Amino acid sequence: MFETRPDRSMEVVLVGRSNVGKSTLMRQLTGHTFDTGRNPGVTRRPNHYDWASEDFVITDLPGFGFMSGVPEETREQIKTDVVRYLEAHAEKILVGVLVLDGKAAVDIIDRHLEREELPHDVEFFSLLEELGIQPVVAVNKIDKVEDRDQRLDEIADRLGMMPPWTQWQDIIAPISAKQGRIQALQDAVNAQFEAAKQEELKQFFS
Repeated sequence: MFETRPDRSMEVVLVGRSNVGKSTLMRQLTGHTFDTGRNPGVTRRPNHYDWASEDFVITDLPGFGFMSGVPEETREQIKTDVVRYLEAHAEKILVGVLVLDGKAAVDIIDRHLEREELPHDVEFFSLLEELGIQPVVAVNKIDKVEDRDQRLDEIADRLGMMPPWTQWQDIIAPISAKQGRIQALQDAVNAQFEAAKQEELKQFFS
């Protein structure tokens, strides 16, 4: 998990459950093709994309959580590796983009809560905050959601942000990566770049 990272002092990472569209989003952001697939768990190692003349890298980290056909031991190891990556590079990561499936996220979170388990998405949102990494939530597949505002309010609530979600547009970004509709995410990440006084990085999210 550590050997392939380019030597860059500033980074944005994409994290999230398997099959939520991180690799598709990575392709939209960089214009570069990465491994994607209908089966969860295609990305097992980080995909890095950097620019030779720039001190910046975007990283798509492997998906965690349930993966059909993948042993539990392997799933846990992937999750552990992702946590270790975030811990190891926290000082260099300006923004952690937590990618959610807008249609399924609330049901998955509530199912875990009913079993008195800590949902992975909630866990990683809190982890980013604990590590001092600014979280931005990319609510993907929003085109498949009927009551968009209600669902975004529910996601905000589950992650500890008081609805309505519209007051958190620098953190919550409804997108459709497959359709190339990612402007809300670009705006949210750029707002965080401005807050960190790294306006020169806005060129990579425009």
